[in-house]
Amino acid sequence: MTITQLRPLRIGFLTELEPTFIATVNLAPVANGQSSPPPPRTDSTEPATYTATARQTQRKIRRTRDTQRQRCCTRGERPAGQGYHPRMGKFFDSWRSHLLVTLSGNSEGRPKWVGQIATGDDAGYFGPGSAAWAVHGGMATMVAGIRALLMQTLHPGAMAGVHDWSRYHEDPLGRLSGTIQWLVTVTFADTVVAQRESDRVAHFHERVAGTYLDAQGKERPYTAGDPELLSWVHVVFTDAFLQTHLLWGDAIPGGSDGYVNEWATAGELIGVQNAPHSASELAAQLEAFRSAGTLKSDARVAEAVRFIRYPPLSRGMLPFYRIMFAGAVASIPREYRDMLGLKRSRLPSLWATRLVLGVVRTLLGPSSTSEDAARARLARITRTDQLAPET
Repeated sequence: MTITQLRPLRIGFLTELEPTFIATVNLAPVANGQSSPPPPRTDSTEPATYTATARQTQRKIRRTRDTQRQRCCTRGERPAGQGYHPRMGKFFDSWRSHLLVTLSGNSEGRPKWVGQIATGDDAGYFGPGSAAWAVHGGMATMVAGIRALLMQTLHPGAMAGVHDWSRYHEDPLGRLSGTIQWLVTVTFADTVVAQRESDRVAHFHERVAGTYLDAQGKERPYTAGDPELLSWVHVVFTDAFLQTHLLWGDAIPGGSDGYVNEWATAGELIGVQNAPHSASELAAQLEAFRSAGTLKSDARVAEAVRFIRYPPLSRGMLPFYRIMFAGAVASIPREYRDMLGLKRSRLPSLWATRLVLGVVRTLLGPSSTSEDAARARLARITRTDQLAPET
């Protein structure tokens, strides 16, 4: 296995800080092997430190790094990765090992569910050359995740779901898998598998319900399937991935309208009503939430922002993460930055973010196992069609 096998999961670079509000359907946490979301929290305080989590993560990283080095030495190979230099070996080893654990959550770098993308009998909802493949296969997704996390905190209903049901402080690594599994599967799998995955996610959300105080101080009920909350999370997600790709990615097939229109299909799979189908509709729906006075900033938002800003990453990774965090903040319009209590750095954060993404691309390589699995499925379908007897 090489580090290039990790590419499909780079959307989940935020594994260690991933609350349950990063994807379009995630007011409830979804972890590997869970049959239902955990019960709502009743405590009113959060842990002050994340030492245990950091130690667990570092143990995984060390085990993975030792395993990779041992394999390379046994085969007489140098560590995988383009741009490797002996003097930089320790640095690249540390980065690759950390990314291995962070992006996949396991030492092999490829969760079992990736294999299901190769199954099925159709091209899926999108396919090669689509805007969704281009955006979700790009490096800018790493920054998009940060921006989406920050923006989604501003809806008090979304934050209530995170506060009442999430365990992301105690088990941030476990919160990623289900979210990324849904995103990657819907993007690259066939329609049957994508629908089944969306149904699986919906099942986890059946119990999620509670109340929250809106921006006017009135108590309101919420559920994971609340149309307003589903719309908010979908709009913010789509906007974050689109805007960061426009800043740091390549050209999008069909442009901004093409991506928004395509990803509306994903939103509809999990119950989003009136999903935007163009960039102008997306901007209008996002502004409608703000102008209606729906959004607010409070202590819960400040706490979530602190956690996103200072996650329990290793010291070697933090400088690079901080650059990407600054890039994410710089990409957010000022009116939302003010609500989040964040200021744009005076340093050239957009340029620095591009540089960091280039380094990560060098380490991960250009291939994507999720895309490879999808292409293998398409090749199989083509061969089957070619071999089928003419009628």
